[in-house]
Amino acid sequence: MKKPLLDVIFASKKRKEVLLVLQNGSKEMPTLLQLLDTNRQALLPQIRVLEEHYLVSHDRDTYELTTLGKLVVDDMSPLLSTLNVLDFDIDYWGTHKLDFIPSHLFKRIDELGPCDLIKIGLHEIFEEDKQFTKEARMSKSVFTMSSFVFPNFEQTFSELIANNVNIFIIISKELYEKLISDNPEKSQALIENPNINLSVYPTRFDFLSVSINDYSCMLKLLTEQGVSDNKRVICSSDSAISWGKELFEYYLKNSIPIIESSQITHGVRLFQA
Repeated sequence: MKKPLLDVIFASKKRKEVLLVLQNGSKEMPTLLQLLDTNRQALLPQIRVLEEHYLVSHDRDTYELTTLGKLVVDDMSPLLSTLNVLDFDIDYWGTHKLDFIPSHLFKRIDELGPCDLIKIGLHEIFEEDKQFTKEARMSKSVFTMSSFVFPNFEQTFSELIANNVNIFIIISKELYEKLISDNPEKSQALIENPNINLSVYPTRFDFLSVSINDYSCMLKLLTEQGVSDNKRVICSSDSAISWGKELFEYYLKNSIPIIESSQITHGVRLFQA
């Protein structure tokens, strides 16, 4: 009696690994053994199960995916990639707000992997991430969406500008109104600098901040209760950086660009009908 395909694929780590390795093309047995770090005696029974379910075929000592095998693996790979991203800390993803991510990017959340979860002291929640800032100084551009500013943001921005880094910022409506109320002069300096592109999102953010430089994408999320905590996610793959930039562009389309200093001085009018 044949096993259900879900059991064939996921009940054995070795069978799953064989399918993924063969996704890139046929392999001879010695190559399979080397890539999977196993021996022939252990691997052959698992390959036979795959052959019995028409997912793998072989000619002499060379193995490849069948047409059915290719169909299954093409659909399996994105799922496994997504699970790998979530598995690095399912408690984090499961207890933080994710609804701010548009559906087309949420379906591609696997592109964030691999990621690291960074825990910091509670007193550092609203301070800059030193590693991210170091990378930002070496980047051509930095993209940030935020509902807060860290205490020494002026100094950090000055250092980035001195390094000819282009800074693209989207801030929440609440932060915008706080900036123009508390210190319109500093706000005006932001918009007048040619290295800084400032926009305002007309409603609140359901996250603390999302920042992207040339080397990583950093997410500071809110808990399901809408509270900020001492955890941040750093993802450093090329796909994560592209994913983060797409998220930025999504919010930018619905944001109001601040292109004149007078908009800072009379900024509240942007949101008054």
